[in-house]
Amino acid sequence: MKARLFSLINTALVVNLFFVLLSFGWFAVAVLGRSTQVNLGLDLWYRLWTPVFQPAIGILMAGAILSGIASWVNGKLATKDAEG
Repeated sequence: MKARLFSLINTALVVNLFFVLLSFGWFAVAVLGRSTQVNLGLDLWYRLWTPVFQPAIGILMAGAILSGIASWVNGKLATKDAEG
């Protein structure tokens, strides 16, 4: 059960990572478009920054930290079980 939960959390974090990377790619292309006077959705990206992209980045960071802590705790518990 615990392994399945960690697997689902890790899958969700990977999906979130790709969403954040695609969002950054959109931002970079839109900024280049703005510099060449081509509208590629930078204004829409700015409107979505607070309600969509900031929470996605926050979830990614928090999930990575919590996943690392959980793995560390599991490792410590596994070594304690092996010792005693």
